[in-house]
Amino acid sequence: MNIKKAEFVISNTDPKKCPQDGRPEYAFIGRSNVGKSSLINMLTGKKKLAMTSSTPGKTQMINHFIINDEWYLVDLPGYGYAQHGKKGREKISGIINAYLFGREALSNLFVLLDCRLEPQKIDLEFIEQLGENGVPFSIIFTKIDKISNGKLNENVAGYKARLMETWEELPPVFCSSSEYKKGREEILDYIEKINNLLNGNE
Repeated sequence: MNIKKAEFVISNTDPKKCPQDGRPEYAFIGRSNVGKSSLINMLTGKKKLAMTSSTPGKTQMINHFIINDEWYLVDLPGYGYAQHGKKGREKISGIINAYLFGREALSNLFVLLDCRLEPQKIDLEFIEQLGENGVPFSIIFTKIDKISNGKLNENVAGYKARLMETWEELPPVFCSSSEYKKGREEILDYIEKINNLLNGNE
């Protein structure tokens, strides 16, 4: 897929105020500091499309970007950031859940995981919740340039093993590096494949 156009549309905390034109939506989510904004900017080829910050937990709203006037890329708040406090985490969790479990236009959710870490309880619980609610999702391991290929393969295999304890079939898995644009083509091709299926082209 060639991204020729990527523009910000709207930010809000209420899914009912999200665009209602029926275009498919591809949302991105992960724990704070997983590299979500950098990944979005890498995918779209626009360095400042999504707000990047050295301070984790900056994204606290549902952000819609229109891509090629055909589909929406949705930047969701990160989950589980401790410094938001209990009330702050509950508020953000409510925003996330309202979108994920009530948004008909959501075609796929990309769950971002830091490839350098062993399987985290909060990520596994979040993924389990997606399965229980029938949310279509894929996994993107980020920051693969930060570790060796051997360690990457070991960590990815570890995650897959943990998921297979409760899942009969694994979702699609991608590996990415925002710095070196690795995984960009595979992720965009996957989005294009889903769009074609939705349009009846395949």
